[in-house]
Amino acid sequence: MLALRQSTRIALRSASRRTSILSSVRLNSSAAAPASEQQTTPVDPKISSIVDQISKLTLLETASLISELKTQLNIPDISFPASGSAPAAAPVAEEEAPVKEEQEEKTIFSIKLESFDAKSKPKIIKEVKGLLGLSLVESKKFVEAAPKILKENVSKEDADKIKSTLEALGAKITLE
Repeated sequence: MLALRQSTRIALRSASRRTSILSSVRLNSSAAAPASEQQTTPVDPKISSIVDQISKLTLLETASLISELKTQLNIPDISFPASGSAPAAAPVAEEEAPVKEEQEEKTIFSIKLESFDAKSKPKIIKEVKGLLGLSLVESKKFVEAAPKILKENVSKEDADKIKSTLEALGAKITLE
């Protein structure tokens, strides 16, 4: 088993080296490389059959194959550094974002139950039950798990109504 892992690692490394060399030749030259330069060593028939099998896989199957190889061979993920032009573009986006926020008023909110008065807990549970269509037990667990998002993607008018109703019962509500 260990010998198989080592041979597979060597095969993967040599294949990646060959690919990088070939791609660098293709990228650096304006014409395609002659066939004699592309294939300098004969390919083992075993490897050729594996390549044929891999080329017939779908993208999902290929992704699962890669993750399985990484776990079996203990290959770490490689992270690539960001390109040099990305940081220059980021400040421009940051400068534009505040301008958009000033121009556009937020119309869709998430309603978050922050806390509640202990005396008003039963009333809040009943109101949550009606709002969310939960059973009494589920709404009790929901209220006791505060702070928690009550509803998402709610219009401004509805969010204000729900907020005022729950605050009148003794809950602390925030709109996000």
